[in-house]
Amino acid sequence: MTRRGEGEEPQRPDETMQLKVPASFRADETMQLRVADLEIPGAGQPSDGSSRLARKKELRPSPLRRLIGAAAPYVRRHRPRYPRPDRDGWRRWVPSWRQSAGAVLAGTGLSVVLLGVAYAATDIPDLNSYAKQQDNVFFWASGAPMARTGWVQRQDMPLKDVPEDVRWAVIAAENASFYSDPGISLKGISRALLRTVGSGDTQGGSTITQQYVKNVYLNQDQTISRKFTEAMIALKLDNQMSKDDILQGYLNTSWFGRGTYGIQRAAQAYYGKDVGELNASEGAMLASLLKGAGLYDPTLGAANHARAVERWKWILDRMVDIGKLSKQERATYTAFPEPLKRNPLYDTGQQTDYLVELATQYVKKSANISDKEFDLGGFQIYTTFDKGRETRLTEEVTKARKQAQKDDPKNAKAAHYGAASVGADGRIIAVYGGPDHRTQGYNESNATTVPAGSAFQPFVYAAGLEHGVRKTREGPIEQVSPQSLYDGNDGALIKTPEGPYWDRSGKPVAAKNDAGKSYGSISLRRALALGVNGPFMQLGMDTGLDKVRRTAESSGLLSSSIGAMVPALTTGSSTPSAIRMASGYSTFAAGGTHTEPYSVRKLTRNGSQVDLAVPEKRRAMSEEVAGQVTDALGDAYRAANPSAPASANVAGKHGTTDKDTASWYVGTADQVSTAVVVYRIDLTKSLEPLPLEGIAGTAGDSVPYGIWSRAMDPLD
Repeated sequence: MTRRGEGEEPQRPDETMQLKVPASFRADETMQLRVADLEIPGAGQPSDGSSRLARKKELRPSPLRRLIGAAAPYVRRHRPRYPRPDRDGWRRWVPSWRQSAGAVLAGTGLSVVLLGVAYAATDIPDLNSYAKQQDNVFFWASGAPMARTGWVQRQDMPLKDVPEDVRWAVIAAENASFYSDPGISLKGISRALLRTVGSGDTQGGSTITQQYVKNVYLNQDQTISRKFTEAMIALKLDNQMSKDDILQGYLNTSWFGRGTYGIQRAAQAYYGKDVGELNASEGAMLASLLKGAGLYDPTLGAANHARAVERWKWILDRMVDIGKLSKQERATYTAFPEPLKRNPLYDTGQQTDYLVELATQYVKKSANISDKEFDLGGFQIYTTFDKGRETRLTEEVTKARKQAQKDDPKNAKAAHYGAASVGADGRIIAVYGGPDHRTQGYNESNATTVPAGSAFQPFVYAAGLEHGVRKTREGPIEQVSPQSLYDGNDGALIKTPEGPYWDRSGKPVAAKNDAGKSYGSISLRRALALGVNGPFMQLGMDTGLDKVRRTAESSGLLSSSIGAMVPALTTGSSTPSAIRMASGYSTFAAGGTHTEPYSVRKLTRNGSQVDLAVPEKRRAMSEEVAGQVTDALGDAYRAANPSAPASANVAGKHGTTDKDTASWYVGTADQVSTAVVVYRIDLTKSLEPLPLEGIAGTAGDSVPYGIWSRAMDPLD
């Protein structure tokens, strides 16, 4: 070491070796070296080697931290840089191919995991109500069972009993890859989902396995969640059941229309034969129904027929394409296999079939139930039909029909008998619809075929009493009463305020009474009792034909059955059914209030109440007018039956037509109105009514009155 000599300047430290600290700097505690933090041997801490080993172990990172630390540089180098810094403008926002591929792979992997979880979590549920079809049960008014309908019909058939051509027709129509697919169609599901997004519809995209799952395990809701569940169950079911078992279940549970479920009942309903007797052509027609029986049942209209023929051809051609039908056999199927017009399984030929038909129509309309929903079954229909009255009415009409066939077999072939009883509260109590529902599908009690004739006069009488008459265009309305007098002579001219009423041929219209009989000046009440036409033709003109029509409709006649607005309206040119005539007369018995006729009083489904719109009564005419009409009808009844007791609570009237095409009797007893009509129509030639030629009896021995009187007798 050298010593600084005298006179030498002191040595200054090099600037580069100095740590310059600004004057304003204030040392922070964290920058201080705190002796208290140091571990000094001998200062209360062990100094042996074990302490050093413990400190080293504490400072060593965990394996996970070491892994993260090792991977961090790699991740930093390869992490996605987005937006992309090496691009300008909109290109910065376009992912690179690596980024796109990574996103696709990540999404695919996540989807596979989620689908796997969903598949494992999906259980095959219990069979739903669609696979447990029930009959609909109808009850008499008393609560006793009346009928168990055949609308819901299903009979399971082993697959071996279904012809191979029929099986392949269904497969060709619905799912050609059925035996090779995994139970679902990804392409079909995607198409269905796109339709859902586009139009809210999830139709399409189902394999036979999926359709079977929908039929027996799920409901019919068209939703994305139900579609996803359907696919999961279909996948699982495809792994647990054989393809043949799935096909067998599908054929036995599918809806084919006409109330049928399953290929066996469909074969019987459309072709009247067992499924084992079907050929490929008939099988293709039935397979077309799986697309929607409401659209492809060829008997439901021309448009349906055209659609059915087109799809039938396509299915047969498709069978050729997939190698399941030879071209030679295909060439033999040139004519469309027309099915039966009606389902023979439904008809039993009993009179109750007509009652079931009326009640079914009413329930569907009043409870807003679709054909398909009703066909699923489980309904209990409590009707208004009285078994005793129904039996008596049917027996009396049947006797009259047989007597006519015995006395005049030639004319009796075209004879028709309709009858109905309706309560003052609107209940349809009994009807006679025809001899055999199997051979005559239409209901004669509900047919609007022939004119009412003079049985229409009470509605004209009620209109005049209710609204009054006007003799001149500008004159005041004058009230009329049962004692008001009118000209009852045969040939009396029908007048308007301007003079005689002229028809289109230029001839004045004149009254025509039965047998050309003249009565002179006659009261309206007596004219109604005797069935004199002239007074009511003139009363209708004086009252106004529009008011006559309104009164008839308010009383229960359908507007579609009302005749033209000419004087012939007052002589009964309208063509009401027996049900509607009985309903109209029941309005008089109800004191002028009318309730639309109804046939079902209560509806349940599996014991639970179903909302059913029951008609309410409304005022059709004043109570006074209704009483005056009833009194006149009582006179009419006693005039035709002098031996009847004066105290009998009965009111009724004959109805005849000028061309002798119909004979009526409509009357009320004990608040029940019954209408009976006899007419002749040869349905093999036309719908034009024919002269009765004595089939309905005579004025003194009327067949309709005989049926009415015996049917209305007190029941045993």
